[in-house]
Amino acid sequence: MKINNYQIGDEIPSLNINPISRSMLALYAEASGDHNPIHIDIDFAKKSGLSDVIAHGMLVMSFLAQAITNIFPQESIKKFDSKFISMTNINDILTCEGKVIDIELKDSIKKLFLNLVVLDELGVKKLSGSAIIELIES
Repeated sequence: MKINNYQIGDEIPSLNINPISRSMLALYAEASGDHNPIHIDIDFAKKSGLSDVIAHGMLVMSFLAQAITNIFPQESIKKFDSKFISMTNINDILTCEGKVIDIELKDSIKKLFLNLVVLDELGVKKLSGSAIIELIES
């Protein structure tokens, strides 16, 4: 679908993420500088009451941002926010989804309001969010 053709109720293409792995978390920790042991040290995670390490919330948020930037140019994203709902575990398979909930037209600017969500393979919500996309009507 062309980006200017989105209507209220339309869903954006979903983004499916490979299972969360230890190597994924290690690479993200190195890239982000977030070396919190809850994300990379299984012994620490177990001492904290978890069965294993958990994914960085910002890693999960980055997948949601990728779902948006796969469709819309970065410069068109005027707002992007999220709320962390539940922990993401090793081997979780994530899907990022979005839906157009409102549209505003003013002059030649089309503003899309999106509701966003990240779900695991069981349908458990990991993150919810929203975005505002501004497109120039042609």
